[in-house]
Amino acid sequence: MKIEVINIEGKKTDSVELSDKLFMLKPNKNVIQEVVSWQANHLKPRKAKTKQRNEITGSTAKIYAQKGTGGARHSSRKAPIFVGGGVAHGPKGAVYKTKKLNKKVVKLGLIHLLSHKKNANSLFVVEDFKNEIKKTKVFNNFLQKNKLKDSLIISDKNSTSKIIKSARNIPNLKIVEQSGANIYDLLKFKNVVFTTTSLKLLQDRLSK
Repeated sequence: MKIEVINIEGKKTDSVELSDKLFMLKPNKNVIQEVVSWQANHLKPRKAKTKQRNEITGSTAKIYAQKGTGGARHSSRKAPIFVGGGVAHGPKGAVYKTKKLNKKVVKLGLIHLLSHKKNANSLFVVEDFKNEIKKTKVFNNFLQKNKLKDSLIISDKNSTSKIIKSARNIPNLKIVEQSGANIYDLLKFKNVVFTTTSLKLLQDRLSK
């Protein structure tokens, strides 16, 4: 199927072909949620660190006999139940178990979300920006005229250099290159705007 292309003035100039395999699927919410959870897990910094019993400095000798004392059995003073001992189930710093996800599932989640954006009429394509836009006001007028506030712009490298200065101070707007397109950003913003080149590159990459 085809989608119309607009220019900086908001006029319709052309149309580009969208791959049915990437933009016409029935979105699977479970796959999308799986990828979002995986990505959110990797965004969290893990800095807190507590020592476990094997990291505490001290003697490992048994503190008293196993039997005959009338008290509970204990091993060394490094056990978590003693003051100065290790901490059970505490944060482990940078070394922690993260949820693993197959690369194919990550790609599939991105495809399903792109299909959802297309079904919700929140996917747009704009001509490559050939001239530098120096004024924030000009770019902001373009967004307002086309009702593209709250948008993620997935751009090609050349277009990014032309609009980055005029767009960086506009709220609820983010620019990423197509190689960095991810499901977290796509969900965060209402609209997704491609340049013609970035759309072609993304379709080629996801079709492999």
